Amino acid sequence: MTRTEHSPKELERIRRYRLIDDTFLSVVFQDKECTQLLIRCVLQREDLTVIQVRTQRELKNLWGRSVRLDVLAADEAGNLYNIEVQRSDSGAARRRARYNSSLLDAHVTEPGEEYEALAESFVIFITENDYFRQGLPMYHIERVVQETGELFADGEHIIYVNGQYRGPDPVGELMHDFFCQDPAEMSFPLLARNVRYYKDDAEGVDYMCRISEEIWEEGREKGRQEGLQEGRQEGRREGRREGRREGQKEGRRVGREEGEQQMLVQNIRRLMENTNHTFLEACDIFGVPQEKRSPLKERVFS
Repeated sequence: MTRTEHSPKELERIRRYRLIDDTFLSVVFQDKECTQLLIRCVLQREDLTVIQVRTQRELKNLWGRSVRLDVLAADEAGNLYNIEVQRSDSGAARRRARYNSSLLDAHVTEPGEEYEALAESFVIFITENDYFRQGLPMYHIERVVQETGELFADGEHIIYVNGQYRGPDPVGELMHDFFCQDPAEMSFPLLARNVRYYKDDAEGVDYMCRISEEIWEEGREKGRQEGLQEGRQEGRREGRREGRREGQKEGRRVGREEGEQQMLVQNIRRLMENTNHTFLEACDIFGVPQEKRSPLKERVFS
């Protein structure tokens, strides 16, 4: 098989990926053994066996709102695990964890099934920052009966893993590995082997480049649609001020420019979120002139 040639920028992007990047996490943790290792570390249970893993699974509620899960796994007892990496505190919002947990229940419940048969569910947020700022390796969220202090024991579990934790234990080693770019520096041989495959092996690199391109195109199209919509709205407002004929002409021009600007803003944001690129590196990739970077930076970080 002939090796596919990739540009230096593509290869550099792959080399900079870490497990804390949701794109890379979803690829590496397609492997059941990797997912099992992660869950065993977090739950401190060596007897747990993962039998199924799905990544980037989209779930919808009754009103059509969807959420895309980074990793959804099941063990041999039927328990469900949703694993998410959150680079920002806003992404790790408490009600988002609640929402993910409710969707898990809604999508595994069968008509006529006894409620006691409902699987236990674990929503595991791995956060880049210490979300609760208490310096602990993990934070376990459980419902309790307030009057007695006893656990409600409804089978729903939410766990926040502190990505900044580096203690001398499996969770500390796991978080160390999540922030490694070089697999040679990783603590867990299993994770290092899988990371190395997608960074060094020809077939693995081809796969990662293809996935990165798909994400790029998805973000580009979404940004284009959002930009065009905003552009049309701006065009209509301008047309009412300047007169119907002149306004329509000016509105189309402003609409195109605004649409292109919005698409650029959205693409830069997605590139920074899904990779380790800085704002200036993203500007270089998109060929943004120096004189336009200052106002663009205000929009990207607004």
